[in-house]
Amino acid sequence: MSVRFALIYSAAWVSAFATALLALPLWRKWCLRTGLVDDPGHRKIHDQAMPLAGGLAVMTSLAIPTLLAKLALFTGFWSSIPILANTPGSLIAEGVPKRSLELGAIFVGAIGILLVGLWDDKHESRPAGKFICQFAVAALVAASGARITLFVHSTLFSFAITILWILTVINAFNFMDNMNGLCGGLGAIGAFYFGLAAALAPIPQYLVALIAFLTCGALVGFLPYNFPRAKSFLGDSGSHLVGYLLAVLAILPHFYTSKNAHALAVLTPLLVLAVPLGDLVWVVILRWRMGKPFYIGDTNHLSHRLVRLGLSRTRAVLVIWVLAIAVGALAFI
Repeated sequence: MSVRFALIYSAAWVSAFATALLALPLWRKWCLRTGLVDDPGHRKIHDQAMPLAGGLAVMTSLAIPTLLAKLALFTGFWSSIPILANTPGSLIAEGVPKRSLELGAIFVGAIGILLVGLWDDKHESRPAGKFICQFAVAALVAASGARITLFVHSTLFSFAITILWILTVINAFNFMDNMNGLCGGLGAIGAFYFGLAAALAPIPQYLVALIAFLTCGALVGFLPYNFPRAKSFLGDSGSHLVGYLLAVLAILPHFYTSKNAHALAVLTPLLVLAVPLGDLVWVVILRWRMGKPFYIGDTNHLSHRLVRLGLSRTRAVLVIWVLAIAVGALAFI
């Protein structure tokens, strides 16, 4: 990875991080004013209404740096910096037109899944209705061409496995949003690994890396307001958005290429997302064996079990972060 691209990726991360730090307090006040809060209740440890501003802040942190980057490109700002000259132009010129339909659908899907979560945060929508909306967003992404193939040359199979993947990852991160910092931290770790994989690939995938580092920076910027003591929650809007972004980041890169022609390369997203996916599988099987609906929350997640073993909530989250970092690192061996 060249110095120029390293600087661009760093700029993407820093801009999203700074935007999140500045946007969260503003969205927090808006949530308190409009009643978009999580009230204390069953299985909840907070004793006062908590603003559900995380998803709005993360989306803002993705949108504003992207708009500023486009403005800088069109005004010629990039070309005035020698070390960055021509690089952003090649990124946009080669990356965006080739994947404009995919990128447009992904952006619309991000807005859509954020709205689905916001509606659920405000009105506690029924599981069936929420699932239908999640399915529609996943279908939109699959229809745009951002699909999984898994070496099976079948359009129907590709559609089905892509929709299943997006639904699974969205709900895996939604399930993991059960302790301060857990969902946001795992999302940041996953986004960083996907960005690194795209940037260091035999055929670098610059656009994917930029999206990933923007996502990582936005989530790290949110964490000071959520961990270890929370001033704001992600809410369903935030956990849905994080899961959606990580699902898409796992689809966009071409892990299996002519220069990386090894079938095990497609295991990269499974290793990067092993912790939330493993937790999802565990609790779904456990609830099924207990005769309970899989969508009804409980305290059998990995985080809860670590607390029952004697760890504080903060240490439990840190242990899970370290586990995700360790397992994700295996993807680069």
